[in-house]
Amino acid sequence: MNMKPPQNFVDDIETMLNSHGKDQVTGTIQDFYGPNNLRYKLPVGHIDIIQTRSHISHIFFIDDSRFYEPPFIPQTELLRRTKNILDRYFDGESVDFREIPVKIEMGTDFQNSVWNTIHQIPYGEVRSYKWIAEQIGRPKAVRAVGNATGNNPITIIIPCHRVIGSNGNLGGYGGGLERKRQFLTLEGYPVEVLQKSRERS
Repeated sequence: MNMKPPQNFVDDIETMLNSHGKDQVTGTIQDFYGPNNLRYKLPVGHIDIIQTRSHISHIFFIDDSRFYEPPFIPQTELLRRTKNILDRYFDGESVDFREIPVKIEMGTDFQNSVWNTIHQIPYGEVRSYKWIAEQIGRPKAVRAVGNATGNNPITIIIPCHRVIGSNGNLGGYGGGLERKRQFLTLEGYPVEVLQKSRERS
């Protein structure tokens, strides 16, 4: 499920960069991911977007871009649509990420039920881990819901940044809590309320 390059792959790429051109390095990275991928620049860091057949299968944060110049031009219609909706999102527009077809083929039934529920959370709103557990018919599985949320392989588009603790605290986030605050603030959610509740917890 994890499409991030392993560390030994990263080390090999850095060695290659010292002895070969950037084009060859880019080709090697694209061989690893497959041809349909896009590195998208965020305000801080990047995300890698992977298309599998007719859907998006992975989006994950990449903070180290030393060896790979992002291919900013999408090569498929779906990647163009995905880039467009992300551009609009980061410009402050209210968007519906459900416009982008996603499919996670390697998750368990439980994980997929969690991710599908998160995918339905509207722009500018939050839901709790407990709420998700109740929605999928597993009200006592709050911790397992948290683990599934942390393993979400399609960040932002499946908006796990909109999931918080049932006591109102910010909860965790694989991209870092500062990004979670930034995304919720961008969507107009009063993050200061969550920060205060986290300080009390």
